[in-house]
Amino acid sequence: MSLIDDAVAANATIANEYDPALGAPPAPKIAIVTCADPRLSGIARMLGLADADVDMIRNVGTVIDDDSIRSLIISTRVLGTREIMIINHNGCGMTTFTDGELEERLRDETGMSPIAPARFYSFTDPEQNTREQMQKTRSHPWIAAEVSVRGFIFDVDTGRVSEVQPLETTVSGQSN
Repeated sequence: MSLIDDAVAANATIANEYDPALGAPPAPKIAIVTCADPRLSGIARMLGLADADVDMIRNVGTVIDDDSIRSLIISTRVLGTREIMIINHNGCGMTTFTDGELEERLRDETGMSPIAPARFYSFTDPEQNTREQMQKTRSHPWIAAEVSVRGFIFDVDTGRVSEVQPLETTVSGQSN
């Protein structure tokens, strides 16, 4: 049996104790954008947040791309989320290669040049990456100015988060 088969079989039993009240329309209080790394699977619990209060958006590398922006717009404009928390982490696999290295590897392994995705969003510094993702979120015209956008680094060794300060902007809107 595969892991998927095991999961489906387990669901047949576990679903007997499902609370139908959990099927109510979502009303998250916070959107969290974080990495798909399994070490961050319990991040809501590590922050003392109830699952029902969190609109969890996960992708490899904590990237604010078209898909995560789409999710954030729906979360803030349709569901009423008023805070966005961007959580990167130390030891991210995205720091172990460059986009060019991965493209070369894919060409070598498949004999074809990648056409999509256009970028893999590798990075070397989780704090700098977090700042960039905060800036991309904050600068989107459909993310309302009153929605708080804050960034953090989750330490996979201690379970603690530390806040990353955004780039300062001048009156003209240019980063310092």
